Amino acid sequence: MISYEANADGLVGPTHSYGGLSPGNIASALNAGEASDPRGAVLQGLAKMKGLADLGVPQFVMPPHERPHIGWLRGLGFGGSDSEVLSRAWTDAPSFAAAASSASAMWAANAATVTPSADAADGRVHFTPANLVSNLHRSIEAEQTTRALKALFPDPARFAVHDPLPAVGHLSDEGAANHVRLSAEHGEPGVNLLVWGKDAFEHWPSADFPARQTLQSSEAIARRHGAARPVFARQGRAAILGGAFHNDVVCVGTREALLFHETAFEDKAATLEAIRRAADGLFDPAFLEISEADLPLADAVKSYLFNSQLLVLPGEDRLVLLAPTETENNPRAHAAAQDLAASNGPIGRVEYVDVRQSMANGGGPACLRLRVVLTEAELAAANASQRLDEGLHAALTVWASHWYRDRLLPSDLADPALLLETHGALDELTSILALGSDFYDFQRD
Repeated sequence: MISYEANADGLVGPTHSYGGLSPGNIASALNAGEASDPRGAVLQGLAKMKGLADLGVPQFVMPPHERPHIGWLRGLGFGGSDSEVLSRAWTDAPSFAAAASSASAMWAANAATVTPSADAADGRVHFTPANLVSNLHRSIEAEQTTRALKALFPDPARFAVHDPLPAVGHLSDEGAANHVRLSAEHGEPGVNLLVWGKDAFEHWPSADFPARQTLQSSEAIARRHGAARPVFARQGRAAILGGAFHNDVVCVGTREALLFHETAFEDKAATLEAIRRAADGLFDPAFLEISEADLPLADAVKSYLFNSQLLVLPGEDRLVLLAPTETENNPRAHAAAQDLAASNGPIGRVEYVDVRQSMANGGGPACLRLRVVLTEAELAAANASQRLDEGLHAALTVWASHWYRDRLLPSDLADPALLLETHGALDELTSILALGSDFYDFQRD
C-alpha cells in the first residue's frame, strides 16, 4: 500500500509577537520585547509549504487560532464589549492578556501526537491533541486544535481525533515534538519512539528549564491509540537544562533514520537497543549521532540543526534534510550537516529554508509542521480545501498581505484595531479553507 508522510503546517497568526512567554526556550527569552513582522512570518511559512508541495510532498494548512482569545478572558471575569474586555485585561491582568494574545499555535508540531493506521490496532489514523498545560499561553489551545483536526480529518471511519488528555500536570503533553516514528517505508508497520522529560511523581530541579512531557502522558497516548511497538525513552536532563525544551530540538527521524545529538537521551545505549528490539523483523534502524565534540549542545540549540525536516522525496533514493538558515550560518552546525550529506548514510543532501521570524521565538522548520502518514485513501479523505497548491498559495499570499501588519510590538497586542483586523482575517480565512462560518468562537457569538 502506497503511503505518504504529509505535513500539516500551522499558519502564522496576525498576533505573531515576541512576548518571551516560554520558560526554557532560549530564543524566546532573548528576543522578548523586540518588534516582530507578522506578515513576513506568515509569508515565510507559506514559502516553506509551497516549496515542499512543489517537491511532491502532500502539504496541508492548519488555521491559526483566534487571538486575542476574548472568550477565554471573559471566562476570567472581564466584561463589556470585546474591546473593553481586552483593555481591562491588559490593565488588570497583563500576564493573562498576553497569554490570550499569543500566536503560538503556529507551531503545529505541538498540535497532537499521531499514530498512523499501519500502527494502530483498529486501522485508523489516531490523533491526541496536546493539552500543553506546562505553559499558560499554550494551555488554551487544545479545544481549538481539536476542532481544527476534526475539520482537516473529518471521516470517523478513517480518522480518530481523541479529546486531549486531562489538563493536569501529571499528564502534561506537548504533542509530536516528542514523538518520532521509524519504519522501512511510511506505509509499513513501524516503531513509535515517545520521549518524555520527567516522571509525573518526581521533583524537577529547574523552573527556568522545565521538563514538559511526562512519562505518564506518553504511556496514556500509546494505550488509547493502540500503538504498536512503542518505545518510551527519557530525554537527556542535560539537553533540557541546555535549552532543548522539546526532544525535536535535539532529535529528528523518519523512515529508518534517527538523527540525534549525543545528549538527546538520558540512557542512550538502552534507548537505541530498545528501538532495535522493537524494529526486529521490520527494518534495520540507522542511527546518526552527532557528538558534543563536533557540535556543542549550545550550538545545536542556537542553530536548530535537529529541528529540521527529514524528507522522503519522489525520485530520490536518500533523504533530504531541510534545515533553517541558522544552521547554514553556524559554522559548526553547517559542517555537521554537510558531513551527513557527504557520508554514505541515509541523508543525501541538505537544503536550507528561511523561517527566521519563527526561529526568533524558538521554532524551526520541524516546529511548524505536524507530520501525518496517510494512505492514498486517507489522503483523499482529508479536507481538500486545506491542501496547498498553486491556487491556495496565491490566495493565502493575497489574504496575508492584506490583513497582516509588518511590524508588531508586544504592546500593540492591546490595540483594539488589531482585534478587529484579526477577526476580519480569520473570517475570510474560514471561507478560503472551507471551514464553515462558525469555526471560531467570535463567528458563533
